[in-house]
Amino acid sequence: MHILDSVDAKSLRSDIPDFRAGDNVKVHVNIVEGNRSRVQVFQGVVISRSGHGVRETFHRSQGFIPGRR
Repeated sequence: MHILDSVDAKSLRSDIPDFRAGDNVKVHVNIVEGNRSRVQVFQGVVISRSGHGVRETFHRSQGFIPGRR
C-alpha cells in the first residue's frame, strides 16, 4: 500500500464505468482557453490500462468521428 493512498481516497471517483482493452470509449474533456471553456469529445478504442486508483491511466487509439475533418 502506498503512503498517499489514504490521501488519494478522497479524490477517487466511484461513478466511472468498468472498461478494458478493446472497448470503445468517449472521453469528455473540459478545455479552458482564456476566459472561455468548452467540452471536447475524444473517441477511440482502449489499447491498454496501467496503474490503479487515482494514478490509473489508459491509452486509446485515435478514433474516427463521422462528419469531422
